[in-house]
Amino acid sequence: MTGKSSRFPLSLASLAQKNTGKASPKAIAGTATPQTATRNAAAGAARRNAQGVLREPAPAFTPSTTSRVAAAAASSGGRSAPMASDGIRKAMVARVAKQGVRDTKVLAALEAVPRHLFMEPALASQAYIDAALPIGYHQTISQPYIVARMIEAMRDNSAGGVLKRVLEIGTGCGYQAAVLSVVATEVYSIERIKPLHELAKRNLRPMRIPNIRLHYGDGMLGLPQVAPFDGIILAAAGLEVPQALLDQLTVGGRLIAPVGGQRQVLQLIERIGQYEWKHVTLEPCHFVPLRPGVI
Repeated sequence: MTGKSSRFPLSLASLAQKNTGKASPKAIAGTATPQTATRNAAAGAARRNAQGVLREPAPAFTPSTTSRVAAAAASSGGRSAPMASDGIRKAMVARVAKQGVRDTKVLAALEAVPRHLFMEPALASQAYIDAALPIGYHQTISQPYIVARMIEAMRDNSAGGVLKRVLEIGTGCGYQAAVLSVVATEVYSIERIKPLHELAKRNLRPMRIPNIRLHYGDGMLGLPQVAPFDGIILAAAGLEVPQALLDQLTVGGRLIAPVGGQRQVLQLIERIGQYEWKHVTLEPCHFVPLRPGVI
């Protein structure tokens, strides 16, 4: 890359000082295609709850974390792209905001993480378009809009947006884990495809983000050894959400997952008691299928 630490234009102070807005569950639109995202933007804007404001928790990341990631961006000359400037990334975030994402801390995290560093050089010039793109092994890096929407929905909790411990099912190339690391104290991420697990490690290692823990294993089983989680986010769609994952939510925690086969919807599940969960269907979406086991 030709840029320096300005690849991460948001300082720790600027992130911490932002007040975070939220949308009610019904106002949260989910999609994995730019075509439906455009339609959802108009509908989502009309349904916004202008009175909802998340209380901003203390930052889950440290100055050393931000500087390490910035240093990685500055030294990644071999991963530069013609359309990877700060302005292009800011324009991507502005588009996501226009589509209805109102949580400013999520938007700041999206702006802070250079998406092109998680993609093959041949596709890096497309990193900031609002679309899912291939990362190999029939998997994709989720579109920026859906990443922001799902994290916003997870943060819209009874704890005022605080996420102490988060579980991601489907690490992929590591991009969403990096975004989550900005808004959560601890991020655990599981990948069932060994080469993708290794790819995520290679992508994240230079950034030395201290609050991400990558695991190779069956995501449908979760990580009971470190549960419960304040939030769980799935990057693949099953016909239903595995009960093992629901059991690993803390009371008050939120799970965001695409559910369905050919027709999928984004579903928000909140644990409201020891044996009780509340389900809310958000919007249509499209994800790769959720599968058991490891390969």
